[in-house]
Amino acid sequence: MQHASTLTVRYAETDMMGVVHHATYPVWFEVGRTELMERLGLPYTEVEARGYYLMLSGLNVEYRRAARYGDTLTLTTRLAQLRSRTMTFRYELHRGTELLATGETRHIATDRQYRPARLPQDVLHLFSAAAGGPDATLPDA
Repeated sequence: MQHASTLTVRYAETDMMGVVHHATYPVWFEVGRTELMERLGLPYTEVEARGYYLMLSGLNVEYRRAARYGDTLTLTTRLAQLRSRTMTFRYELHRGTELLATGETRHIATDRQYRPARLPQDVLHLFSAAAGGPDATLPDA
């Protein structure tokens, strides 16, 4: 399962030349991840209410083309890998058909004391279905 988010580049996200600052892309990835989780019926607030955090353990961004002030972008987010305690999301950012950036975030589930924790079975089942099965890795697009 994947989710497409529409983003419009705001002036505050750019430098003096109107080019999006590199630190903005991980913020956009969070938007995509949050919307995907909501679409799955498991908002992040519910995960936290159940006593779990999905802590960021890794981040990668590959910049290909510059996004600029005023651009309308499409961010595609998908759950690429799932384990009992970890998950990986992958991202593609486009302006029309032009690929601007790709990325990946890795997360580890922890309890409220920040100790690694196995996600509840119903949460794993929901995420597993989105990723294509237990411990699934989806092929790259």
